[in-house]
Amino acid sequence: MIPLVDLKAQHQSIASEVEAAIKNVCDNSAFILSDEMKAFEAEFASYCGAKHGVGVANGTEALFLALRALDIGPGDEVIVPANTFIATAAAVSHTGATPVFVDCDPETYCIDASKISSAITSRTKAIMPVHLYGHAAEMDTIMSLARANGLKVVEDCAQAHGTHYKGRQVGVFGDAAGFSFYPSKTLGAYGDAGMVITNSDEIAEKLRLLRDNGRTSWYEHAIIGYNSRLDGIQAAVLRIKLRRLDGWVEARRSRAKRYGELLSGIDGIVLPTERSDVRHSYYVYVVRVKNRDEFMAKLKENGVGCGVHYPVPLHLQPAYAFLGGKEGDHPVCERYAKEIVSIPMYPELTEEQQLQVATAIREAISA
Repeated sequence: MIPLVDLKAQHQSIASEVEAAIKNVCDNSAFILSDEMKAFEAEFASYCGAKHGVGVANGTEALFLALRALDIGPGDEVIVPANTFIATAAAVSHTGATPVFVDCDPETYCIDASKISSAITSRTKAIMPVHLYGHAAEMDTIMSLARANGLKVVEDCAQAHGTHYKGRQVGVFGDAAGFSFYPSKTLGAYGDAGMVITNSDEIAEKLRLLRDNGRTSWYEHAIIGYNSRLDGIQAAVLRIKLRRLDGWVEARRSRAKRYGELLSGIDGIVLPTERSDVRHSYYVYVVRVKNRDEFMAKLKENGVGCGVHYPVPLHLQPAYAFLGGKEGDHPVCERYAKEIVSIPMYPELTEEQQLQVATAIREAISA
């Protein structure tokens, strides 16, 4: 079986370094707000081209705390894409604000920037674009809209480590950006972990208070904060992986190119788009097909793992039924939600495995 994601193969390539780093953390009891965490914050911020990195417990909290640092709260609205993982909207909801959903771009699957303007109301305080599947959202248009309407921008970069937009790493265009280091991510920890990056001294300082119970000294607390800290073991693992991130992104891109060659000319399958001003990092490789259930069943019969990112648009999720979303509100993502399939994508994927995947896809399409 060729898995959709193969974390074991990646670990084997760095196991000795990781084990030594974890031992060092344990030997020094450097678990919370440690030097490893501070070093990773600085290294990851530098990698992205940002002034500050603030390590937090996970990607959802990264988005939530970024919004809180921008004073988003009850009565406010935040524009988010309908086609993304629920954590994007949940981060908004946890502040007490309301997510307002926008349809996806028909080519990139990211938020359709041309439809954001019609979603802005007097209550709108921020836009949260998601760089989905590793492709960047249309940040020039989004930032222009934000400036024209006095809105904040928080970039959801949970799927976009190493993604470029017009020559710059994503995450540095808005007021702040949240990253997830969930194990399956392009840069993944060995558990939950997250980071907020920002170029604002004020936002960074507020984030450091928010993530650590509002603490200014051991028993003094300036604000009511949260317990959301990046632990030392995860930081140590991520420092080792960060040194390999660009190589892993290029490996993903080369495998995406090979998929394009192997799957070109097949009627009945739509391959992913990469716009000319974007460096796609291919967190997942998503194709579209009709009769998806039969297609996926055939792939699995032939030993190819696959998945769906994401089968239910957010406005149709039971958790958001109270907002009154209905079929037809966002037709592009509703249609794509019935067609999208993720196929195996990771740096260690071999040419032989890709050939097996492509052969299975051709058979599934024919069937």
